[in-house]
Amino acid sequence: MSKNLVIVESPAKAKTIEGYLGKDFTVKSSFGHVRDLPKDGLAVDVTNGFRPSYEISPDKKKLVSELKTLAKSADEVWLATDDDREGEAISWHLKEALGLRDNTKRIVFREITKNAILNAIKSPRTIDVDLVNAQQARRVLDRLVGYELSPVLWRKIKGGSTGLSAGRVQSVALRLVVEREREIDKHSAKSSFKVTAQFIVDGNKVLNAELAKNFATAGEARGFLEACVGATFTIKNLETRPAKKTPAPPFTTSTLQQESSRKLSYSVDRTMRIAQNLYEAGKISYMRTDSTNLSQEAIEKAVAEIGSEFGDKYIQTRQFKTKNESAQEAHEAIRPTNFNDRNAGGDRDQKRLYELIWKRAIASQMADAQLERTTVTIGIRFANGRTTTVQTNVDDSPFVDTPKTESRNLPNELIAQGEVIKFDGFLRVYLESKDDEDDEDAKGMLPPLTIGQTLNLGQMKATEKFTRPQPRYAEASLVKKLEEMGIGRPSTYAPTISTIINRGYVTKQDKPGLERKYIEYTLQRDQISETSGKETYGSEKAKLFPTNTGVVVSDFLLEYFPDIVDYKFTATVEKDFDEIADGRMNWQTMLQGFYGDFHKNIEEIQGSSGVSFKTGERVLGADPASGKPVSARLGKYGAYVQIGEASDDEKPRYANLRDGQLIETISLDDALNLFTLPREVGFFEDKPMIIGIGKFGPYVKHDDKYVSLTRDDDPYTINADRAIELIQQKRAEAVSEALGEFEGKMVSTGKGRFGPYVKFEDKYISLPRNESLAGLTLERAIELIQAKRVVEANKYIKEFPENPAVKVVNGQYGPYLAVGKRNVKIPKDVDPATLTLEDCLKLAGDDPAAAKAPAKKAAASKAPAKAKATATTAKKPAATAKKVTTKK
Repeated sequence: MSKNLVIVESPAKAKTIEGYLGKDFTVKSSFGHVRDLPKDGLAVDVTNGFRPSYEISPDKKKLVSELKTLAKSADEVWLATDDDREGEAISWHLKEALGLRDNTKRIVFREITKNAILNAIKSPRTIDVDLVNAQQARRVLDRLVGYELSPVLWRKIKGGSTGLSAGRVQSVALRLVVEREREIDKHSAKSSFKVTAQFIVDGNKVLNAELAKNFATAGEARGFLEACVGATFTIKNLETRPAKKTPAPPFTTSTLQQESSRKLSYSVDRTMRIAQNLYEAGKISYMRTDSTNLSQEAIEKAVAEIGSEFGDKYIQTRQFKTKNESAQEAHEAIRPTNFNDRNAGGDRDQKRLYELIWKRAIASQMADAQLERTTVTIGIRFANGRTTTVQTNVDDSPFVDTPKTESRNLPNELIAQGEVIKFDGFLRVYLESKDDEDDEDAKGMLPPLTIGQTLNLGQMKATEKFTRPQPRYAEASLVKKLEEMGIGRPSTYAPTISTIINRGYVTKQDKPGLERKYIEYTLQRDQISETSGKETYGSEKAKLFPTNTGVVVSDFLLEYFPDIVDYKFTATVEKDFDEIADGRMNWQTMLQGFYGDFHKNIEEIQGSSGVSFKTGERVLGADPASGKPVSARLGKYGAYVQIGEASDDEKPRYANLRDGQLIETISLDDALNLFTLPREVGFFEDKPMIIGIGKFGPYVKHDDKYVSLTRDDDPYTINADRAIELIQQKRAEAVSEALGEFEGKMVSTGKGRFGPYVKFEDKYISLPRNESLAGLTLERAIELIQAKRVVEANKYIKEFPENPAVKVVNGQYGPYLAVGKRNVKIPKDVDPATLTLEDCLKLAGDDPAAAKAPAKKAAASKAPAKAKATATTAKKPAATAKKVTTKK
C-alpha cells in the first residue's frame, strides 16, 4: 500500500495527477461530494444555529468505506479538491466522513501540471473553515428557500403541481427573462428614414456617406432628396487621426461562457463541461474564476510564444484589473497551461474551446493594433432656386383638416468614415478566425480625397428604418446581466440557467422572423423614384422565452415574496457570502438575519385563505357562436383556453395554448382559432385529409395513416396542396431501394421517421448525420453494417447464463443493469466488469427506481392531456381543465 493517499473529486483528475506523483502516492476520486443534505425533509435545525444534518449519499457509502480503509493504511492523507468554496467543502466533508484529523493536509493548485502538483505537495495547508462556512451558508440558505417556499407555490397557485419550485438565484434570473418579454410586448416600432449616398471617385471607386441624423417622416426625407436635385457636393473637411485597439483581458468564467456562446454556439452548461474536461486533462488552468489576472510565469510563457510565432514587435505585456468589485477566488484567469500547445483537446468541442482560450490569453499580451481613422465631411450646396427648408407636420391628429406645419433647415453635410490598420498587433490572432466582433463594424479604406474636391453623386437613398426592442436574453447575455448586477458567482451560472429551463419556466428556442413593408426613395440622375420593399424582422436564435408557468411563478413571487426576487437584495446576499469567506461575518448570524422575516412571511401566506393566486387567469371576451365567456388560464398540465363555465348546463370546451402563446397576451381571435382542430382540409384519392395534433405533434391523417408535419408547417393554416405533398413525400420515403447483396442477402436503403437508413436482414442502421442516401454505395453500406455488428457485440459487458434476465449493458450514456424490463443505474465508483450476479441483484433491490413500474407504463399513467386536448376540444375537456373545475 502506498504511503500517501491523495483524494480528488474527479476520476479524470486522479488519473492525470497520479502520473505526476510516482509510486509512493495513490490517487483516488471521491466523485464529487460524498455527503449532502438528505432529499427528504428540511434537514436544517433552524432553532439550533441552523445546524445542517448531513448524510453520506446512498450511492457513495461503498466508496466512503473503501476510502476509509485506504486512509487508515496510509501514512499521510492529502485532500486535493478544487481551489474554491465548493472544493473546500468537498474536502471538509471527506474529512468528516472518513474521520480524518483536523490538521489533515490540504493542497491546492490552479492547473494540473507536474510543476503545479509538486509545488502544492511542498506547501500544504489545512482546510479553510471560512471557505467551508461560506459554502455551507449558501447551501443552507438555498435549502431554506426551496423547501419552505416551493410548497407555498404548490398550494397557492391555482391548478399548480408539486413540480413548481423556487430558488434564490433562479427566481431572479426568471424575473429578468419575464420582464424582458414584457418590454418586448409593449414595444411599438417607430419608423424614421436613413439617408445614405454613394459618390463615384476616380471613375470607379465608391465613397459611402450618410446623414448624421434620420428624418422622422417620409415627407421630410423626400423633401431632402428633392432639394438635392442638382446640388453640388464637395469635400469640406478631412480629419485623419491615429487610433488604437486594445485586446480584451483573458477569460473569466463569465466571459468564457459569453464568448463561447457567441462564437461557438455552445450553451453555458456545455461550455463548462468541456472546460472541466480540459482542466482535468491538464490543458487549461482552473475554469471557475472571477479574475482577469495572469501569473508572472504565465505571462513569461505567453511572451516566449508570441516572440517565437510573431516577433518581438508583437509583445506588449499587461496585467488586467478585475472590474467586478465582489470578485471571489480571484487567483488567475482561464489560460492554457502550455502556450506552445495550440491544438489541445480530445474531441472537436474541446479543440474549439481550447483554441478560443488560447487566442484570448495570447492576445492579452500582444501589442495594441494601430489604426488610422479618417472622417470626411461632405458639404452640400443646394441648386439655385431650391429651398433649404422643409415643411414638417407637427400635428399628428388625423382629425385636423389642415395640420400645423413648421419650416426646418435642411442638413447640409454628409459624413463618410474609414479605417485603415497600420499595424495589426493582437488582431493578427483574432482576424485569422474572425473572432473579434468589433471588426464587423469597422469601416473600409477610403479612396484618395482632397479638401475642396467636387464629388459625383451616383445615387442617394432615403430608406425607412424601424426601432427595435431590446433583444431577448440568450444564455450568454443573461449570464452577463447577472454578473453586472452582482448576482451569482462563477459556479452558479450554468446550474441556474439549466434549472429554469428544466423546470419549464423558460424555453430556449428559435423564433422565425415576420415580414413587413418599408418605403425607399432613390435619387439618381436627378430623378426621384419611390419603391416599396419587404424585410424580415424579429428573427431570433437560441433565445430564452418565458413560459406561462414561468410568468405565473415570477408574478406570484414578486407580489408575495418581493425580497426573493429583489435584485439588490440578492446581490447583497452574495456579498454576505464573500464576507463569510473572508472571515469577516458569522455564517449563522447571516442566516438568522435572513430567515426571521422570510419564515414569518411564509407562515402568514400559508395561513391566509385570502391568498389564492389566479395563475394569470384572463377573460378574453365572448364566443361569437355561443355567447359564452372565453378565458385563458394555467392548469396543472399547462396553459389552456376555456369556453363557458363549469356551472353551465353544457360542459365547457377546452383547448391548450400553442408553444409561444402567453396567457397575458393571447387575443380572443387567437384563442378561438385553437378550437379549429382537428379540421378537414380537403380530399386526396377520394379520402379526407384531417389535420390534428397528437402525442408526437401535429399531423395529417389520410386513409388511417398519420404523416407528421414539419416544423415549418402550421397545423392551423396548412392547405390541401401541402397536405398532399407531405403524404406523397412520406410514400416516396417508405420505398426501399436495393443496393446489392452482402453475404448472400439483399442490402437496401430507405428513409423513415428517424431519417435515412440502411436495411440488412431485420436490422435498420441509421446513417450518420453528415451522410445522405445520395451517392451511398454498397461498400459504404457494408461498412455501416459491420460497424453495427461491432457495437452490438460490445453491447453486453456481462451476461449470466444462470439468470438470462440480468445483463450488464454498455449503453449510449454509460453502463447500466438490465434486470428484466427494468434499467438500474450503476454507481459511478463501481467497475461494471467486476459485477457478479449477486451484486447485480443487490443493486436492483437497493435501487428505488427499479421497484417502480416500467418506464413506458409509468409514463402512460402520468401523461398530460395537453396533446389530446386540442385535437378533441369539442368532445372532452383536457385533464388540465378537469383539475381546475373540480376545485371549484
